[in-house]
Amino acid sequence: MIIRIRSRDGLERVAIDNPLATVAQLKSEIETHLRIPTHAQILSTNRNLLLAKSRNDLTRFTDMSDPSARLSSLNVAHGSVVYLAYEGQRTVAGPASHRAGSFGKKMTMDDLIAKQMRVTRQEKAHCELVSFDRDAANVFQHYVNESLAFAVKRGGFMYGTVSEEGKIETINQNKKDYTMSNAEVLQAVELHTEGNLKEWVTAVVKLEVNEDGDPKEVDPKLSRMKKDVIVGGKDTRDVDNDFFLVVVKISDHQGPLSSTFPTENRNSPVTMKALKNHLDRTKSLPFVKRISDFHLLLLIARFLDVNADVPALAACVQMQATVPEGYQLLIESLATAS
Repeated sequence: MIIRIRSRDGLERVAIDNPLATVAQLKSEIETHLRIPTHAQILSTNRNLLLAKSRNDLTRFTDMSDPSARLSSLNVAHGSVVYLAYEGQRTVAGPASHRAGSFGKKMTMDDLIAKQMRVTRQEKAHCELVSFDRDAANVFQHYVNESLAFAVKRGGFMYGTVSEEGKIETINQNKKDYTMSNAEVLQAVELHTEGNLKEWVTAVVKLEVNEDGDPKEVDPKLSRMKKDVIVGGKDTRDVDNDFFLVVVKISDHQGPLSSTFPTENRNSPVTMKALKNHLDRTKSLPFVKRISDFHLLLLIARFLDVNADVPALAACVQMQATVPEGYQLLIESLATAS
């Protein structure tokens, strides 16, 4: 893998073949290729390292101080930037110069290939299956369809688990000309990058308009590149969106939580009266079942300590354990106060 090293001298690159490399090995490669002694190096993933003014300032950057720590444990991977501060001076070699011929700089075939950008498809998904809670998915689709008539876009983050087999799920839509528009692909890539999760999955619930709508100047099925790239051996600036997508199998499941409590961020705000109605409607169930609803917990979290009370209630819901009597009385009093 290639690690980019940013120092006061600029941006340089160091190649490491071992995927299990440690901080000590990275320092050794820096000493070999950049001629900076290991003992003089201070490494960090924090860019503020380069703003340090004194030795005391440098000692605050300790995230890469353990020489035995693996780079992967520090989220340092292929293409990552590591910041380097060091004592002393060194001479940095400038770019190699070649005498220009009658028609300008001499360019080899390797130079020409290096200037080309190729776009290839990701062949295998990072996760094999995506599954939505059936009831929660139905509530969301009903809201988007009935309340918004698909006239307003809604987006959100999906929380769940990734099994050892790489299993995840989603909801299928009718077949259309393209899976995601170019704007949606760009947004998904930006969120994927920020999320820093290999198993990131983007699910789309969308209604297609009929042919009576006004045509757009930009084809949503294609993504416009900033410069020509090579796709399938041909130069082009418009790339089919499917090149950036990997289809994942879909399924659904019956989750342990209910989805009957009013959802946050809808047309009308959720009030404590909704809590009272929900508790009255579920009187026959154990108390832990009555509060096993994400949006119910979200509502009562406004009145509880998010660092102590909310985690305790969430643990009861997760384990389906008996809710302490004090919490029961508190929640019921909140409901009756409405």
